[in-house]
Amino acid sequence: MPGIHPTAIVAAGASFGAGVEIGPYAVVGAGVSVGEGTAIGSHVLIAGQTTIGRNNRLFPFSSIGDIPQDKKYDGAVTRTVIGDENVIREFVSINAGTAQDRGVTTIGNGNWLLAYSHIAHDCVVGNGTTFSNNAQLAGHVRIEDYAVLGGFVGVHQFCRVGAHAMVAAGSIVLQDVPPFVMAAGYPAKPRGTNSEGLRRRGFSAADIGAIKRAYKILYRSQLPLSDALEQISAEARQVPAVGLLAAFLDSPGRGIIR
Repeated sequence: MPGIHPTAIVAAGASFGAGVEIGPYAVVGAGVSVGEGTAIGSHVLIAGQTTIGRNNRLFPFSSIGDIPQDKKYDGAVTRTVIGDENVIREFVSINAGTAQDRGVTTIGNGNWLLAYSHIAHDCVVGNGTTFSNNAQLAGHVRIEDYAVLGGFVGVHQFCRVGAHAMVAAGSIVLQDVPPFVMAAGYPAKPRGTNSEGLRRRGFSAADIGAIKRAYKILYRSQLPLSDALEQISAEARQVPAVGLLAAFLDSPGRGIIR
């Protein structure tokens, strides 16, 4: 049975796995499902049709699954889905999806969402990402696995940030940030590869070298994007790690940062 503080407000119809803890003055709506071992701190609001997985930690005053901040929203029933083992710190806000897009905002597993971060409607966040304090996503944004957003980063709607990319504090992302790239500035510009992050995640020296070569092809060869992609795809056939970059570039988006 969940441990529910007597001051918490939990609607009939909400469901909980074993070992769930719900702190003082938390509010949990009727359409909420929470997986085993998740800890919900004081004054947390979980609303709407929201599914939260196992062993998450939600800190005080976070707001999960409430209606989107979208003028087109007309009351349609949409969802929020959060995976396992995420840390959601104080005052984080995650909005539900909209009927105009996927109808669901999705957070994967093992993410660190630090204080005052915001994830807007229809965003897709992968696994193992880090959002530093006040990182903000507009609607329809995609953040791929192990990306890092520094403090006060803002990401424009429909942009993508690729796997293992790193965006420096205070940057404003107006176009897609490819995998492995370090970006900084307003607007964000490429500043090299996230080599230290790749080493920490166990990439081999050979893989990191190949990623650096691919970065040079993309940003320093002055090739048209189609020609650069052809060369990077050839590199990916030799070094599979580069395939993440090739696949990203071959997918439609807002155009990459240059």
